[in-house]
Amino acid sequence: MFVVPGLMFSVGCQKKMVDATPEPVVKEEEPVKEEPKEEPVVVTPTYKTPDIVMQEDIYYDFDKSTLTPAAQDNLLRKAEWLRENPAATATIEGHCDERGTNEYNLALGDRRAESAKAFLADLGIDAARLTTISYGEERPVCPQQSEECWAKNRRSHFIVN
Repeated sequence: MFVVPGLMFSVGCQKKMVDATPEPVVKEEEPVKEEPKEEPVVVTPTYKTPDIVMQEDIYYDFDKSTLTPAAQDNLLRKAEWLRENPAATATIEGHCDERGTNEYNLALGDRRAESAKAFLADLGIDAARLTTISYGEERPVCPQQSEECWAKNRRSHFIVN
């Protein structure tokens, strides 16, 4: 009889097994903080608005690229403005009147623009800041055929870039 109660205790009901595997813990990740991106700063050269000095043309004698005293005075003022505005660059356009062939006038316009550039470079303006182009007789400011108009067309014109 002792056997039966011993069996009872040993055979008794099975115990309910509890799953001991822990549930996965879901970690909430902190949102990645995006650093504000700085926009690249574009540095634009600044200089004073070109005054009347830079807008004045210089004039040449017929069939010449040498600078007149009036042209030299004008270029002295332009050099001063360029020194005060070291970020500024300029294009010097050479122009001619309509007399002469297109080829000749393009070459003469080039010599005129280069003459003005060389004068400014001699005054200490970096030649790399100055570009030249010749339009020959292609862009007259005065279309009439008179000595007065032709004199206005024999010029170098300055554009501040």
